[in-house]
Amino acid sequence: MKKTALLLMLSVISFVGLSQQGLVAKSTGGIQTGFLGIWLYDEIRLTNAIALRGEVGLSARIWSDKIVTATESGYYVAPVLTLEPRFYYNLRSRFNESKNISGNSGNFVSLNIRYHPDWFIITSDEHPNNVNQLAFMPTMGIKRNIGNHLTLEGGVGAGYEIYFTKKTGYSKNTDGIAFNYHLRIGYRF
Repeated sequence: MKKTALLLMLSVISFVGLSQQGLVAKSTGGIQTGFLGIWLYDEIRLTNAIALRGEVGLSARIWSDKIVTATESGYYVAPVLTLEPRFYYNLRSRFNESKNISGNSGNFVSLNIRYHPDWFIITSDEHPNNVNQLAFMPTMGIKRNIGNHLTLEGGVGAGYEIYFTKKTGYSKNTDGIAFNYHLRIGYRF
């Protein structure tokens, strides 16, 4: 009876231990920076392969266009809120190949939902039009760890963006194709 109980207990421990391997982390967060911004993020596990990433940060844009603005070129920095369900499709295979998967270090596909509120804007334009913007962009990306806390992440995608310009005097809101391309380095808490 003792041998059966011991064997059963070891089997359960082994099963629980193995079933937890190669899965999305329960929660991981940190800070990232790239060429045009800085962001705080947190990812929480929804399923074994899907995480929900939330982000708050400052995003910058650079433009060069005489027609749209009074100046030929300029920049602006504005707040951004992002919600992004991510499907990490290769964590289990990376784990089976003894590769590091901590902090969701793997390849992913996602739906990047980005909202730029009109709270404030830092810009070189003398007469800025700060409007709410909402974008939906399917994205493919890769996230890797460098050591225990540093991360490198890149992604590319395209989707739909709407500018709520009606409140600034336009007859209707404007919309169009939006692109999501990023290369970021970060620190994972």
